[in-house]
Formats: sequence, structure tokens, C-alpha cells
Amino acid sequence: MSTFLKGMSILVIATFLGEVVEFLVNMILARELGESGMGHYMTILPTIFLFMLLANFELPVSISKMIAEHDESYHRSMMQHALRLAVVFTSVLLVLAAIVLPIIPVFHDYHPLLKWVVLSLIPVMTITAVARGFFMGKQEMARIAVSHFLRRAVQLALLTALFQYFEFNSETALLVAFCTLAGSEFVVFLYLLHHFIMSYQKIRRVPGKTVSGREVRKNLVEVSVPTTGLRIFHSLTHAVQPFLIKFAIVSAGLTPEMATEQFGMMAGIAMTIGFFPAFIAQSFLIILIPTVSKAYGEKEFVKLQKLLQQVMLLTLFYGLPAVTAFYFLAEPLTMTFFHSEQAAVFLQLLAPYFLFHYFTIPMQAYLIGLGLVKDAFLHSVYATILTFTLIYLLGTRPGLGMEGVIIGMNTGSMVILLLHYLTICKKIGITWPTRNIVRDSRF
Repeated sequence: MSTFLKGMSILVIATFLGEVVEFLVNMILARELGESGMGHYMTILPTIFLFMLLANFELPVSISKMIAEHDESYHRSMMQHALRLAVVFTSVLLVLAAIVLPIIPVFHDYHPLLKWVVLSLIPVMTITAVARGFFMGKQEMARIAVSHFLRRAVQLALLTALFQYFEFNSETALLVAFCTLAGSEFVVFLYLLHHFIMSYQKIRRVPGKTVSGREVRKNLVEVSVPTTGLRIFHSLTHAVQPFLIKFAIVSAGLTPEMATEQFGMMAGIAMTIGFFPAFIAQSFLIILIPTVSKAYGEKEFVKLQKLLQQVMLLTLFYGLPAVTAFYFLAEPLTMTFFHSEQAAVFLQLLAPYFLFHYFTIPMQAYLIGLGLVKDAFLHSVYATILTFTLIYLLGTRPGLGMEGVIIGMNTGSMVILLLHYLTICKKIGITWPTRNIVRDSRF
């Protein structure tokens, strides 16, 4: 079995188990926090994830790309400079977060200690990101797989133990829930740090070559900044989209209450079911970045073309049966897990959206590996503008409403997939109809 398929298999199994454990985590949270507590939990969670995203600084992506593109003799020097950059970045972000967190209104309704929990996560996330990027670049996917599963398993164990043996009021229960999240991240931090130190001791014994700190910082920032910008852009558009959708279907003639219910059925039920198989696409995302980076750095265009074909076929292999099952078994699925019959219609209409999404995630990883992060960002901007425009134009029509919204979402997801795919084909030399290999102009 090739390194790619072996690493992919390990990640898929671990991620699937992690998804199952996360489902159990959400069940415990819903039971212990209640409807109101769960609402407060989900309200503050995106803000906490934003700070975690900033602390991460997409270092796993940039470091894995850098490690994969260079010989092992450069790794020691590279990691030294990367760690220095991480320490400086963490220090600056900690100071800024300490200033900003107390004045963010959303934190005023929560336990005062929650701000300190978020602050404690910043250095943990940054150093963990460095170690994760190193192992991704070395294609030691077993470490990444274990860390993914470990995060969920530790959180489940902490939640089960704390809520079983102790009683908390509503405010403290929320704080405990977030502390278990922080605790799981800390355990992952210790696990990856331990193995990183062991690996670093090994590369210290290899005769090393020196790389300038300026070059390393330049390589990391060139990838991390646009990739972080892309993630933030997605976060912002996902935050705006619910309001746009509800505005559109209210304009189509629904009451605000009905609009909220329909959006809840689409986002909370149909998308929860439809996005479940995407854990396979997320596994592709992790392993493709270093694999593509290494092959592109070595000018192996035939390998890149074959790898793209493998990714497309594997995605079709699981994606098409999944969306087919969602379409024909929509009502049993929504009724069994969520007791909602109307959400089945939305699940059926969103089938193309889910399928295109399964393809888009690995295509984005391909673009990052090829050094086309800017293109990935621009494609997202174009597709989002088109999606929002169609949501407004079609969703506000009385005869369409939510169906018009979904047409807009399906169209936008198809456009971004085509833009990603055509850009990749152009970069690695796939042409039609002869499919000749066209060498990159840089070489």
C-alpha cells in the first residue's frame, strides 16, 4: 500500500471514531446543560474557536508544506526558526487577547474565569500547531490520527466523570464544559510535544544544513497569512449567511418564526446529516498538503496528475453513494435521528451541495500544496458573491423561498469546485483533449 493510501486509511478510521465520540460529547452536553445552557454554549463557541484559529495561525499547513518540500538535513534549522516565530507570535497574541477579551460583550454573560480559559488555550494551540505541522510534513499520519481521536476521547472522559460525580449550577456547568474542551487540547499538546521532542532529538543527530531565519519566516508567512485569511473569510460568511437566508425567506412571505424554524431544519438537521461523510474529505485535506507540496517541489507532474485522479475517484466512491442514500432515505434519516419530517425535503434538495463539498475540500488542499492559496481565496470570494446574490434573488421570490435559497447554495458550491479543479489542471499540466503534460513555466 502506498504511503498516501496508508496514511489516508489511518486518518479516515481515526476521524470516523472521533466523529462518533463527538456525537456522544454533544449528547452529554445537551443533557447536562439543558436547552438554555446548550444555547449559551453554542453562542460563545464560535468566538472561542476564532481565538483558537488565530492562535493556530495555520502553522500546520505552512510548516507541513515547508518540511515536505525540503530535504531532512534542513529540518532542524527550519524547526528552530519556526519555534522562535511561534513564541513571538504567541506572546503578541496573548497581550492583545488580554486587552480585547474583557471588552467583548458576549463574555459578560458568562463565568469570569472563562476569559482565562481562553487565554490559556493560546500558547497551547500555537505550540501544538507547530508539532502537528512537523508530523504532517514528515507524513507521520499515525501521530495526527491519534491526536484527533485523543482530543474527543479525553473531552468525553472528563465530561462523563465531572458531571457524574459533581453537581454544578448553570453558570458553573458552562464553565466546566469549556474547561473540558481546554483540558482535551492540553492533553493533545502534551502528546504531540512529547513525540516532537523525541523526533527532534533524532534529527539533531543528522548532519544538518542551515537555513536563514528570514527565509523560513517568509515561507511560513506566505502560506499562513492567506490561509488564515481564507479561514476567517469562511467564518465571517458563515456568520452572515443565516441572517441573509432568513431575510430572504421572510421577504418571500414567511413569518419570522416560520423562517427561523425552516432555517433550523436546514442548518441543524439536513446539514448535520449531509456533512457527516465529510470527515473523509477532511482526512484528504490533512494528507494532501504535504504530499502535493513534495511532488510539486520535485516537479513530478505525472505523479500529481495520477494523485488527482485517485482523489477524484475515491471521493466519487464514497460521495455518490452517500448523497444517493440521503436522497432516497431522507425521511427515515431525519425522522429517526431528529423526528423531523419536513427537513427531509431540504436534505434531498441539498444533495448536490454536499457532493460538491466533498470534492471541494481536497481540491482546496491541492491548491495549497501547489502554492495557490491566493487562488483558493479568490475562488471563495467569487463563489460567495454568486451564492449570496442567488440567495437574495431566488430566495425572496414567493414561489421559491427556501427552495430558491438552496438553488443558490448548490450553484455556488458547483462554481467553486469548477474553479478549483480547472486551476489545478492548468497548474499541473492537464489539457484537453490530449491531456498532455505541460511543464510549469517556472521550470
